[in-house]
Amino acid sequence: MRILVFGTFDRLHPGHRFLLEAAMSRGELWVVVARDANVRRIKGRLPDQREEERKQSLEEAFPEAHVILGDPEDFLEPVRAIAPNKILLGYDQKLPPSVSMDDLPCPVERLSAFKPHQHKSSVRRERF
Repeated sequence: MRILVFGTFDRLHPGHRFLLEAAMSRGELWVVVARDANVRRIKGRLPDQREEERKQSLEEAFPEAHVILGDPEDFLEPVRAIAPNKILLGYDQKLPPSVSMDDLPCPVERLSAFKPHQHKSSVRRERF
């Protein structure tokens, strides 16, 4: 079963690891890393780490996963290419602009939070 997750994964932390480990426990893990330009467009700021650094960090932490960079223009291109059986979302993860649940070709499951008061990226950014 192909399991797809996507996100920024800036400064890989225990909350990210929780999501990725949950995904791996369900099947073959595919990870789409958000492009720097898309992060800027959606979040209004660049990530702390460049897209290649974030991709490399995931590849090192999860060598059995398939880690790719997202499409610079079409958010759904990697979804079509991977053809997942299930997409997992983080507890507070939003879909990209112009993408709705109806656009996704498979079931979507939202995971529970893992210590969000400690490991949510925005909380961690404020502390460091």
